[in-house]
Parts: sequence; C-alpha cells; structure tokens
Amino acid sequence: MIAIAPIIASKLQIRVNQVEAVLELFAETATIPFIARYRKDKTGGLDEVQIQLIQDESKSLKEFFERKTFIEKTITDQDKMTEAIQKKLNAANTLSELEDIYLPFKPKRKTKAQAARENGLEPLALLLLEQRSIQVAEASAAFINEKVITVEDALQGARDIIAEMINEDAIVRAKMRKLFENAALLQSKVLTGKEAEGIKYKDYFDFSEPIHKIPSHRILAVLRGFLEGFLRMSILPLEEDALAITETLYIKGMTESGDQIKKAIKDAYRRLLQPSLESEFRSALKQKADEEAIAVFAENLRQLLLSSPLGAKRILAIDPGYRTGCKVVCLDEKGELQKNDLIYIHEANRLYDSEYKIKELIKKYQIEVFAIGDGTAGRETEQFIKKMQLGLPIFLVNEDGASIYSASEIAREEFPDQDITVRGAVSIGRRLMDPLAELVKIDPKSIGVGQYQHDVNQFRLKEKLDQTVVSCVNSVGVNLNTASKHLLSYVSGIGGGLAENIVRYRSEIGKFTDRDQLLKVSRLGGKAFEQCAGFLRIQNGNNPLDQSAVHPEAYKVVEKMAGDLGMEIKSLIANETVLNKIDAKKYVSEVLGELTIKDILNELKKPGLDPRSELEEFEYALIYKIEDVQVGMMVPGVVTNITRFGAFVDIGVKQDGLVHVSEIAHQYITDPSEVLKLNDKVQVKVMEVDIARKRIALSIKQTQDAPARDQRSSNTNQTKNTKPTPKKEQDQADLSVNDALALLKKKFGK
Repeated sequence: MIAIAPIIASKLQIRVNQVEAVLELFAETATIPFIARYRKDKTGGLDEVQIQLIQDESKSLKEFFERKTFIEKTITDQDKMTEAIQKKLNAANTLSELEDIYLPFKPKRKTKAQAARENGLEPLALLLLEQRSIQVAEASAAFINEKVITVEDALQGARDIIAEMINEDAIVRAKMRKLFENAALLQSKVLTGKEAEGIKYKDYFDFSEPIHKIPSHRILAVLRGFLEGFLRMSILPLEEDALAITETLYIKGMTESGDQIKKAIKDAYRRLLQPSLESEFRSALKQKADEEAIAVFAENLRQLLLSSPLGAKRILAIDPGYRTGCKVVCLDEKGELQKNDLIYIHEANRLYDSEYKIKELIKKYQIEVFAIGDGTAGRETEQFIKKMQLGLPIFLVNEDGASIYSASEIAREEFPDQDITVRGAVSIGRRLMDPLAELVKIDPKSIGVGQYQHDVNQFRLKEKLDQTVVSCVNSVGVNLNTASKHLLSYVSGIGGGLAENIVRYRSEIGKFTDRDQLLKVSRLGGKAFEQCAGFLRIQNGNNPLDQSAVHPEAYKVVEKMAGDLGMEIKSLIANETVLNKIDAKKYVSEVLGELTIKDILNELKKPGLDPRSELEEFEYALIYKIEDVQVGMMVPGVVTNITRFGAFVDIGVKQDGLVHVSEIAHQYITDPSEVLKLNDKVQVKVMEVDIARKRIALSIKQTQDAPARDQRSSNTNQTKNTKPTPKKEQDQADLSVNDALALLKKKFGK
C-alpha cells in the first residue's frame, strides 16, 4: 500500500511521509475524524479534507493497478506480451491510457476488419499502408476470391482493416482525446415534434458550448433532456481537425495508396473513433458534473447540519395546518414529549378555544420558546401566536424532511403510540433545539438542499453525504447520556450495531458517569474505544475531562500539568491565564507530540465548546403570500438553498425567491458559495413577481451600495475586484437563468 504514497503525495502536493502515515492509520481501521483530531503529530497536521483526498486517491490507484494487472495477465495469456507493450503499460498514468493499449487485445464481437482478415485481405492492407507507387487496382485484383468478388470489395476490406488499426492506435487516440478536451463542443437540438412537450428545455433546443467551459448544471440539464427523449446531443470537435491529426500520422505522400488511407481515416473517425470518444467524454462530463453537484449538496448539507442550536429549552412546537388544524406538542429540556393537542386558528369560532389551550400549555409545562414549522400556514400560525403577546421568542423552523421522518421506521420506533402529525411536530421542536441531532434521523437526500440530486450518481451521492454527516457529528461531539442511537451511529468507530448496544447498556445503568464504562458495552473493544471516546461527552461525570474533547489517552499528561502547577484538574480547566503559561514542549513524548499538546491546551481553555454559532431571532416582513409581494420591495430573508447558478431565499411567503448568481454581488463571482452560506440572513430587493407561475426573482446586490471605483486610489486588488464582468462570462452566466427557472418550476409546480 505504501508504494502508492509517492504518487499521491505528488498529486496532492504534500509530503510522502504524511501520506504514508495516513495510509498506515487507515490500515489500522482508523477513521478520518479520529486521524484529523487525534493523530496530527503522525500526519503533520493534515485536516479532514486532505485526509479524505488521500483516501479517495488511494481507492483510485487501487482500481488502476488492479486493472493494469488484469490487462497484463490477459495479454500474457494470449502470448502477445512484448517488452514494448509492457513498457507502455508501465508508463501509463490513467485508465484511458491503459484501455488504449489494451484495445487491440480486447475480446470483441466479430468486426468488419476481422471478416476482412478471414478473407485474406490483411496483406493488401499492409501493402497500402506502405504507400508505394503501385497500381492499386492491379494489386487488389490479386486478392479476389470466392468471398471477395471485386476489386472494390478487396479495397473495402483492406480499408476496414486499416480503419480498425487506426482506431486501436494508442498515439492516435491520445491525440484525438486531447483534441476533444480542447476543442469539442457539447451541442443539443430539439427532436422534431417534441418542441411543445419538451418546452422546459427550450434553452437547449439549439445549444452549443465548449466542454471545457460548460458548468455542471448545464451538463446535467442537457443530459436530462437527452435521456427524457426531448433532445439530441453530441460531443465533437470539427471533423476536419480530427482528420488532419490522423492524416499527419499516416499519410506519407500523394499516392493512390494514400488516397485509400484517407478514406480509411475518415471511416475510422466517423464509425469508430468519434462514437467511442463521444461516449467516453459524455461519461466523463457526467462524472464531472455529478462531482460538482454532489459537492454543492454536501456543502449545503454541512451548513444545514451545523445550523445554530437553541439548546436545552422547554419548547411548544406547532406543525401548522389549515383544514386538519395545527398539531401542538410540548417538549421538555431533553426533547421528551410531554403533551400533544390540536388547535384550529383558521376558524373564527374556534380561535378563543385555541388561545386558551396555548396559554394553559405554556403555564402547565413552563414553556420558554415557540417553534413553528415554516411550511403551509406557517406564517399565519406565527401571526396568530404573535397577536397573543405572550412575550416568548418565536422561531420559524425549516421543516424540510419532517414528513419523511414522521413516516419513517425511526419515528415509529420512537413514538409507536403517536400518529405522524405528532411525530412531525416533535421533529420541528427538536430541530430547533439541536438541528444536528434531529436531522441525522432523516436520509440526507430528503432534506432538500442542492441541485439535480436525482440526476447524479446515487451511490456516490450517498457516500459523500454520509461522509459529511460523520464529519459534522464528530466536529460537534455527542452527549453520551442523551444521544439517540441514530446520532451515536455516526460517531467515529461506532456504527449502528454498537450504537444500539450503547443505548441498551445506558438504559441498564441509568447513565454513564465515566468514559471507561464504554469498555463494558457489548462488542465495544479497545480499538472502537480509541476511535470514539474523544468524541463522546459526559456532563457532570466523575472525571471533568470526560466533558471535553481531550482523549482518554492524554489524561495522564493533563494530570501531570495540573500536578506541576499544584492544582486540581478541575481548577485547571477553563483557567486561560494559567493555561497560557504552560510550555507545550515540556510535555512532548513519544506518544504525544507538540501539535497534540497544543490541541489539548486549547481544548482545556474552552472544554467541549460547541463550534456552532448561537441562534439569533429573525423577523420577516409583514408579507404572508406571493400576492403581497411587490416589485421594488426591500425585505429581509433567509438563504435556504445554494446552487451553482444562484441562491434561494425565504422571504416569508410560501415560495422561495431566487437570487441569480449575477444578482448576488457587485463583483463577478462564479459560485454563490463564495459569498453566501445556508441560513444567512440577507436583505433582498424584489425584481420580478410571476404569480401565475409562482416565481419570485430577487437581488441582493441592489440593496447594497456599489463599491467605489476611484481608479486613482485603487490598488491592484481593488481593480481586480471591481472590473466589469467580461461579456463572454456574463453571457454564460445569463444562459443559466432559465436553468434556475426550470428548477423553480420543478420545486413549486407549473
């Protein structure tokens, strides 16, 4: 495994010994969060992203070498391996290069070239390739037989052989691949008669863009239109450029034989090379677009999971509704269901009764906060509660995925005696209390952030989103005595089975008072303990270090620090003045290096600090439905989704508005995430309202002053940041507006 370390190190621009250390830790079944947090001295301080890249690269290289071994064996078994072929295989750096070398030896269905060889025409093909001054017709006549009737039949067979040779020429394929990379266009046209049915793909009815420039969302849009049968698509450069490249390699002069070679070259390109490379590049573009879309989805998910928590509060949560009423639940500080009820706020004769119920519930369960789902009737419910003037904070909670949770096996297991409306309201309340703890119960794909989630590779999407959830859970840490088994399952080294065992053991003993008790959990051995212990917190336990991110393996060094200072550990914790005076180098050992000691000191200053920001109250404008929205309004909003072409912002009506990427900032940006994050509070200007299609176009930059452009005083960086958008780039940005509108249509209907 270590043999691949230099290759990975070179590609990622990090030291070989760092890669070797990570690969060794992976071999010991260490997890990425554990390596990044507790093995910094071994890895030289690599972060999670770098460690993940090492893992990804090692997987790719493993696949590469497995394929290389297979190809070598196949060619050897055919008794066709030569020193030259082996040298080419050893020099190959990509799977494409390997496949090009393997192509002539790859088992295939009977081809035109194989049939021609069986008819004895290979010598004629080789004669033509020599391109000597011969009478081609006369030379070809010698190959006529019962299967080759005419001279033209002989020449056609020879050209078929030559065409296959050209197609299987690794040099030709490498040059052709380079041409496609640099000059191929992705083109699409509407299929005849599909104009009306495929109107949502109107922007792609006659579309063309270089493949090295086209953004991921347009690739996925064209591919979707193609797969749904509305568009014809192609990926190809100018044919004359492709033919010229091959002719340079094969044509030796102006001869009759050369004319035959030119015909074979054109046939090779049209029949073999171009379809093969188009398929290859379509797959490559799809993979590239998938990775970009998945990256957007993963980053949005990370921001959503790390949303600010309210913390332990007594909450009255409401899942709003019209006809069926609003489901109300009361939760205690631990998120346990105390009471559920139903109120009707849209029927005048029931308003008094609803107000009475709310006041009684607040009094009986000492409610501190309201959590109201932001879906259907959410703003109206908020308005109803505000009019009661109860003096309690009111939060509108994003309820995406709450209905998925309500009907899930997890919800049925948690609340077997409650219906889905109660479960949904509980989820809304708990999501306000701790978004991470609640959202881990929902399939990340159901949370509703990202773009084209159903078009991308579903296995890769799940893998990336699961990695994101694991990263978030471990960066925050988990309360061992309150965490659900679903939250525990994402902790480093645990998984579903051990999570169930931990919860079962916790029920038996009442609560954990010491991290060492984890070793008494069924099937949780030393290795699992090493991986998980530092991420599990015990509040008010026997050892004050158990509520921190200090790993048990480092407890002795903390004890030594306290002993050297003549203090108890409890007095040392959070004592920043004393901790700043400790010399980290004094406590370095073979087991714990300087980076780890510094981490320990930082953790002791603020033990168990939640990396998430504090939750802030937010007030929407006094608008409740799309009909209230007027062009020119300046209103506050919350960023709910970020895509490559723009950001969706909730301004307090049912339909989220779209801020196109060109309307986010005064300077040119290609990615909204350069400026915005999920849950950002922003001021927006309403640019357009289409009530019929339920679309709202917004602008952020038009609520802000444009940056000063005094060229006399501006430095290089200011000039760079304020330069006008190049027309070509602006045109490309404008092209994606309709992609955004298509997504709006998908999200909110026609």
